[in-house]
Amino acid sequence: MGVRTVRLDDKTEKVLQEVVRKTGLSISDTFKKGIFALRDATSDQPPQSPFDVYQKLDLGPGGYSTTPSTQTRLGVQNAIKRKHKR
Repeated sequence: MGVRTVRLDDKTEKVLQEVVRKTGLSISDTFKKGIFALRDATSDQPPQSPFDVYQKLDLGPGGYSTTPSTQTRLGVQNAIKRKHKR
C-alpha cells in the first residue's frame, strides 16, 4: 500500500470536507472512489494521437509562407535579397 501526500487549495479542501460530510466516507475512501471514477470516465475515450491534438490547435489564418519548409535555405536567401533589394 502506498502513502501519498496531497496538497489541496482552500476551495478543493472545502469540497472534500463537504463530500466527506455528505457521504460519511473517510478522506482516503473519498480519494479512492474519485480515482476509480476518473479511471472509469476516461477509459471510454481512446488515447489521443498527436494529430488529434494538432487538429484542435488554433494556428490562425496562415497562408503567409513564401517558400515550403523543404526549401528554407532558399526562402531565407530570398528574404535577405528582398530586404537589401539586390
